[in-house]
Amino acid sequence: MEDPDPPVVPRRMWALGLYKSVVLVLFLLRQNPVQETAAELFGISQATVSRRWTALLPVVEKVLAGHVPDPSQASAGRIVLVDGTLVTTWDWASEGTMMFSGKHRDTGFNLQVAATLAGDLLAVSAPVPGSRHDMHAWRQSFFPDAFAEREGMGDLGYVGSGLLTPRRKPRGQERSMGDKVANRSGNTLRAAVERAIAHLKDWKIFATRYRGPLTRFALVAKTVTALAFYKKGW
Repeated sequence: MEDPDPPVVPRRMWALGLYKSVVLVLFLLRQNPVQETAAELFGISQATVSRRWTALLPVVEKVLAGHVPDPSQASAGRIVLVDGTLVTTWDWASEGTMMFSGKHRDTGFNLQVAATLAGDLLAVSAPVPGSRHDMHAWRQSFFPDAFAEREGMGDLGYVGSGLLTPRRKPRGQERSMGDKVANRSGNTLRAAVERAIAHLKDWKIFATRYRGPLTRFALVAKTVTALAFYKKGW
């Protein structure tokens, strides 16, 4: 007689091959979903997502590293625009003070981004804790050496860096009309680096809160940078 209530056999989660595993890594960078969501979409377990992410992220970065141009060569004959951006992270209790940006009122990493007047990406620095202001991040990066022979522009956060910056308001006085015109012109030009940052943040792991271990974020940043250059066809 047939058993009216046969035992339920769990469906075996099928593992991904190499190609789809790489697609998974790119999906995690592009959309920044929680791993449980990615697991459901790819038909695997969350543990498998975690293992593939850990194993293949450095491989993807290494394969694409050759598409990242030398910033000194890429910027030859060009004006360099520089700005910083905060990539937000979870407020890890042990890192909260160091990661907190007073400017943005949030926790994260400060990345320095360089671009041309056309908004083309030139370079992305290694991350520094969000508590560090742009001037510190600039000095800690390779930017001063890479762009030493270039004309550069930044906002007021880069006063003293050697970059061309807006003219400050004199203490107790109003800005002159010439200063106002110069600052408006500078702001118009610097908008190009903001566009470059916006394109970087098409990779949602930069645009939405990063949830992974802070120790792996530098690798994430290098991989996204390499992907941005690869996409542009460097």
